[in-house]
Amino acid sequence: MIGDALAGLAAAAGILPSYRDLGGTLRPTAPETAQALLAATGLEAGTEAAAARTLAELRAREDARALPDWLVVEAGAAPRLTPRHPGAWQLRLEDGTMHDGPAGDGPLPLPPLPLGLHDLTIGGATCTLLAAPARLPLPARGWGVTLPLYGLRDAATGGLADYADLRAAVEGLGGIGAGFVGINPIHAGFPLDPRAISPYSPSSRRWLSSVHVADAGRAGPGPGGRLVDHAPAVAARLKALRRAFGAIDAMARATLVTFRAEAGPDLERFALHQALSDRFGPYWRDWPAGLRDAGGSEVRAFAAANSEAIAFHAWLQMRAAGQLAAVRDAARRAGMAQGLYLDLAVGTHPSGAETWADPGLFARDASLGAPPDAFAPQGQNWALAPMAPAALATRGFRPLAAVLRAQLRFAGMLRIDHILGFSRAFWVPGGAYSGVPGGYVAMPAAALLAVARIEAARAGAVIVGEDLGVIPDGLRADLDASGILGCRLLMFEPDTAAWPEAVLASFGTHDLPPHAGWRAGGDIGWHARLGHIDAATATRLHEERRTAAADLARRAGGPGTAAMHALLADSPARLVALQIEDLLGRRAQANLPGTVDSHPNWRRRIGPAARALAGLPALRGAAAAMARAGRGRPAPGGRPGA
Repeated sequence: MIGDALAGLAAAAGILPSYRDLGGTLRPTAPETAQALLAATGLEAGTEAAAARTLAELRAREDARALPDWLVVEAGAAPRLTPRHPGAWQLRLEDGTMHDGPAGDGPLPLPPLPLGLHDLTIGGATCTLLAAPARLPLPARGWGVTLPLYGLRDAATGGLADYADLRAAVEGLGGIGAGFVGINPIHAGFPLDPRAISPYSPSSRRWLSSVHVADAGRAGPGPGGRLVDHAPAVAARLKALRRAFGAIDAMARATLVTFRAEAGPDLERFALHQALSDRFGPYWRDWPAGLRDAGGSEVRAFAAANSEAIAFHAWLQMRAAGQLAAVRDAARRAGMAQGLYLDLAVGTHPSGAETWADPGLFARDASLGAPPDAFAPQGQNWALAPMAPAALATRGFRPLAAVLRAQLRFAGMLRIDHILGFSRAFWVPGGAYSGVPGGYVAMPAAALLAVARIEAARAGAVIVGEDLGVIPDGLRADLDASGILGCRLLMFEPDTAAWPEAVLASFGTHDLPPHAGWRAGGDIGWHARLGHIDAATATRLHEERRTAAADLARRAGGPGTAAMHALLADSPARLVALQIEDLLGRRAQANLPGTVDSHPNWRRRIGPAARALAGLPALRGAAAAMARAGRGRPAPGGRPGA
C-alpha cells in the first residue's frame, strides 16, 4: 500500500494513481512504480520519510512563488495577473524588449503581449507567459499523398532516396492537385548503425537526417531489389558527401561560416556530437566516460583538435536545410495548400545527440512506452527518452518550441506522433528499477498545446495530432478548441458521417496494412507466423476482418480502393491523406509494430520512381475524385470517370 507522503509527492509530480487499460481494467500505480518514476525526475522518495521531506520542499518552494511556473495567455491582449506576493516585477519579451514596475497591490500593469514565449520575474522566480492564439484556423477542404521517403527510388536506380527525389515527387503531385505530400520523420538518426533505420527512434529531433542529403553524383550502390538495403546505400552516400565537402571553395566556406553563426551553439553541439560518433560509435553511453559529458574538458579538447570533422557535420545540416527549403519552395510554386507534411516523433533515443547535449531535460532511467495489451501482455518499451515535465517548464517550454520550429521551417503541416503524450505519457522504469511496472505521468497539456499553436501561427501551418489509442478524457475536446486536427482512420471508423470536420482522414497508417492487404488479412497472417497470436485467435480475427471489409465495401459502394477513396473524399474531414501503397495496390505494410528484424520494416520501395508518380493513372484518377468532392483544384488531364 502506498504511504501518504509518497502518494502526495507522486500527485505533486503528476504521477497518476491509476489508469484503465485497453480492456477497461483499472490498474493502480504500485508504490515501487511511483518511487521509480519520481527517481527518474530527480525526486528522492526511497522511503516514506524521504518522500515527506521532498514533498515539504516542493510545497515550500511553490508557496514562496508569486506566480506559477507558467501561464497561458492570449496573444495580442494584456494579461490580467495578480501575484500572490507583491514585489517589483520585470517582463522580458521574446524579442528582448523589457518592461518593469514596482511592487504594488492588485493586477500588474502589463502591456499587450505579442505571439511568443515571454518571461515575467517577481521576487527572483520566473513565470513563462505563453502568448498563444486561442485557436488555429482550420484548413480548407483538401487532400494529399503520404509516401515513404526512403522508398522513393525504383529498383533500377537502387540506393536510398534523397531530398532531390522528394522534390521531384512534390512537384509532380502538386501539379495534379495534391495539397500536401507527407513523409516519415526526417530527424537526425544514427547513420553508422546499419540496424538503426526506424525514423521514429531519432538521435535528435532538432536537426535533420543527413542520409537523405542529395549529392551531385546521386551516389548509390547501384540497382537494387524491392527492399532498400540501407547499410551500403548510406555508406556510399556519406562517402560521396565527404568527397564533396573536401572540394568546397572559399565562397562555400564563407556561406558555411554564416550558417553556423546564425544557427548558434545548438548546431555546434550537435555537430560535435556527430564528429564524436564518427570516432567512438553512434551511442554516447558507449563512449569513454570523459566524453559522455558534453561540457567536460575531454570534449572541449576533442573539439579543438577536430574542427574540420565538426565543420563537415555542420555543412551536412546546411545542405539538408537548403535542399528541404527547395522542396518547400517547389511546393509553393506548384500551388500546394500545405506543401510538405512532416512527422514529429514522440521521443528521442536515450543515447542520441539530444540527450547528450541536454541531459537535464530528460527523465533518467525511464522510457516512453505503452501499458499491456493483447499483442504485448508485458507492455511496450519504446526505448525513447521522455522530456521531464518539470524540467521543460523550468526552461519555459523553449526546447519543445525549438523542435517544432525546426520542422515548420519547411513544412506547411506537421503531425505530432502520439499526441496523447501531451496529456499523459506512459513511462517504463529502467536502471535500478528495471522490471518495475510502468505508470502514467501527467503532462502540462495546456502549455504544450499553446506552444504548438504559437509555432503553427508563426509559420501559418496546420498541426495534426495523432489521437489514436486509449484517449485521455478531454484531449479531443482540447485539440478541437486549439484548432489542432485529430485523426480518423476509415479502417477502424467506417461511419464517416459521424466524423467531425476538424480531422485528417486516411484509410490507415504506416503501422497498419494497406487497403488490399487489410482485406486479405495480411497483417493477421504475419502476427500468426511470428507467434504473436495462436491459430484460434487468427481464425477469429480473419472472420472479424471479413465482416469489417464487407461493411466498408457496403458503405463505399464497392470493394475496390477507388470506392474507398471516394468515401474518404466525401467525408466531412477537412483533409484527406491517400497512402501511396493504397494507390499502387500494395498489400505489405511499411512497419509491423513489435518487430525489428523479423519483418522488413522501413525498407519497402513503393515501385515507381518519384518523377513517375504524377503520371500514373491511379494517381490521376484519385486527383479527379478529390476534385469532384470539392477538395482543391482539379488535376490537369484527370479522367472524370476514374
